[in-house]
Amino acid sequence: MKGISAVIITKNEEVNIKACVDALKPVVDEVLVIDSGSVDQTIAIAESAGAKVLQTEWKGYSATKNWGNQQAKNKWILSIDADEVLSKELQQSIVTLEEPTEKTVFILDRITNYCGKWIHHSGWYPDQKVRLFDKEKVYWKGDYVHETLHIPTEYSRILLKGKLEHYSYKSLEDHWQRLNKYAELSAQEMFNKGKKASWIKLNLAPAFRFFRTLILKKGILDGKEGLIISKRNAYMVRKKYRLLNKLNSQKND
Repeated sequence: MKGISAVIITKNEEVNIKACVDALKPVVDEVLVIDSGSVDQTIAIAESAGAKVLQTEWKGYSATKNWGNQQAKNKWILSIDADEVLSKELQQSIVTLEEPTEKTVFILDRITNYCGKWIHHSGWYPDQKVRLFDKEKVYWKGDYVHETLHIPTEYSRILLKGKLEHYSYKSLEDHWQRLNKYAELSAQEMFNKGKKASWIKLNLAPAFRFFRTLILKKGILDGKEGLIISKRNAYMVRKKYRLLNKLNSQKND
């Protein structure tokens, strides 16, 4: 398959960007980094690794990704986050991919590394994502924390062999920071949609999320990491509904 552009959005990703770009170079003919205000060495590292860097103001997840896709020289986009790395097997799957027929998108099998351990349960895996697509027909929609791809219903989806390695959480503190950010964004998204935090959501939803992650999603099989993830998922649910309740209270004052 010829003519693929990898597109990565970044802000302060100096720890991750080199590994991400290095794994992309063997399989694409353009690596495009869309940076929105990095104050660390992200841009310099990306450029030295061989990526082309464009800078733009933050437009939201979907709009920034769509803008980046439109700057790419190829119509086929490999959409990758800065903390994701193509495994050797996945690289080979993309390199040997035949030119697809129209109305096709490709799924990558993502697995997350949590503080040095691969998580195989806890609702984190399986985690299959459409990431290789024709930008003329497929685009990002939504915002806040739930951007998704608009894919025409008649399109077929093909799963590629190999793993998309997601190095999302390098420490427990990093996890806390991301959980709090996620809770804030989720609360704002719900507030903008006119939703309210019911008594059940405030008091029972956190406990159910813990049970769902640990038991229904088999987080118990991930050992102590599964227990930590389950507890923190419950915390995140509790916080987002409390923040939503606060936003609605401020609106009514």
